[in-house]
Amino acid sequence: MFTLIEIADIVKAKNDISRWSEVIIKGVEFDTRKVVENSLFVPLKGTRDGHEFIDLAIENGASVSFWEEGTSYPKPKDFPLLIVEDCLQAMQDLAHYFVKKIAPRVVGITGSNGKTTTKDMVASVLSQKFKTYKTQGNFNNEIGLPYTILHMPSDTETLVLEMGMNHKDEIRPLSLLAEPEVAAITIIGESHLEYLGSRQGVAEAKMEITEGLSHNGELIVPGEEPLLTSLLANLPQNIVTFGQKGTEDVTADIVDRTKTAITFVTNHFAGRKFTIPVVGDYNVNNALIAIAVGEYFGLSEDDIYAGLASLRLTHSRAEWRKAWNGADILNDAYNANPTAMRLVLKTFGQIDLEPMGKRVAVLADMGELGTDSAAMHREMSDVIDSEKISVVLLYGQWMKNLAVELAEKEEMTYFYFPLEEREALIKKIKEVLQPQDIILFKGSNSMKLAEIVEGISRKQD
Repeated sequence: MFTLIEIADIVKAKNDISRWSEVIIKGVEFDTRKVVENSLFVPLKGTRDGHEFIDLAIENGASVSFWEEGTSYPKPKDFPLLIVEDCLQAMQDLAHYFVKKIAPRVVGITGSNGKTTTKDMVASVLSQKFKTYKTQGNFNNEIGLPYTILHMPSDTETLVLEMGMNHKDEIRPLSLLAEPEVAAITIIGESHLEYLGSRQGVAEAKMEITEGLSHNGELIVPGEEPLLTSLLANLPQNIVTFGQKGTEDVTADIVDRTKTAITFVTNHFAGRKFTIPVVGDYNVNNALIAIAVGEYFGLSEDDIYAGLASLRLTHSRAEWRKAWNGADILNDAYNANPTAMRLVLKTFGQIDLEPMGKRVAVLADMGELGTDSAAMHREMSDVIDSEKISVVLLYGQWMKNLAVELAEKEEMTYFYFPLEEREALIKKIKEVLQPQDIILFKGSNSMKLAEIVEGISRKQD
């Protein structure tokens, strides 16, 4: 993968490593648990300082390590170190070099909701023709994105990168690092308002993805988003809009919905019905992005169809599972903001039930909403219809605000559980959930609903 001399030059190492010139690096890791033979260890500073674990990294097979200038931890003896000013910056510099060396065609994806699902769709489509690698899990930040790049196979032809953020000026360096040829913004929603202030602030932050975007490339954006209009003016890239209003460049009409799939037609392939194995009308918009990307890369109609039909989603995104008693679980517990929660609640209320079955929703706090958090939780009441959702279980300090609103609704069955009553929440789920029911889980990742889903799921043989 790399020689030590090559890496030293890339990261501008401050020490002479000529005596180690024969060392070859075949992998890069910042987690000692993943270090294997011939790894470069990157000691990052987080809750703990990675330099503290250098001996464990060496024991697990690391053959070299970055070492931050001025670090007080004792240096290992007779072991190659690359002295750098900043270990994270060194890893990013190495990733930038590697992506240019391998030279895959890069697609960057950001947005308030649907980034991971869209990444999965785009990668599934492109893999019909190209050797494609994508962001694994949610490795989409200043650490995860360079890590993803450094783990792509050397024969990668297309690279699909998710770019996340919660503050201004976080997507810009990711875009400049990856230099995408195509970029997409899924939606401008109400996420990270604590740090960005408003949807306008969100829109401006998401548009940072254009900083590294090829001038001859393409930007794919939601067609019905006025906050983007002025931000798109005078961009050199080709702009493609998507949506379901009928006025966008790539548009769709839904023709069928089932418990596990949606079928739609699009203006780009007359007469062809596309099916995606996920629920939610909003996921059709994500599929339109994948169609636009597929067309840009010259894929055939059949390839795009096959890519969407064979989609496999990242864990905890609109994922169907079975409860211990046979009830169906719609696990969308990875993360949440008001836009995403409204969309999934609307979808959940449309899913067909078994005879005598009911819909049960478990909703947990949404984080990073700032001073409007209480109001935004209360407003979820507008999309909760007691005729469609029979029981609502609310969990967390902010969900108490929604409980107050639901108390005003006639015939609404709901239960509220503060943070310290997690076990009581689990007990109530098991009391109300019957085998013929369906249950939705939605909340911010910090609320750890995924652990509850795992706990009540039927164990696989």
